[in-house]
Amino acid sequence: TKDINRALGIARKLKAGTVWINTYGMIDPMSPFGGYKQSGFGRELGKYAIDLYTQIKSVYAKIG
Repeated sequence: TKDINRALGIARKLKAGTVWINTYGMIDPMSPFGGYKQSGFGRELGKYAIDLYTQIKSVYAKIG
């Protein structure tokens, strides 16, 4: 999409561990990785790997 504000609004509403906008497969070892509900058991990587009680989301966007 060209509308980054709309894309970020949708990303906030998604119950997903990782969201990519206009890109795919980017990861950062400092950013948590994992799914929600039955798609994952907690998070791997980053400081959130030990915090099983949060719902963290990574949003990656290619702008420009």
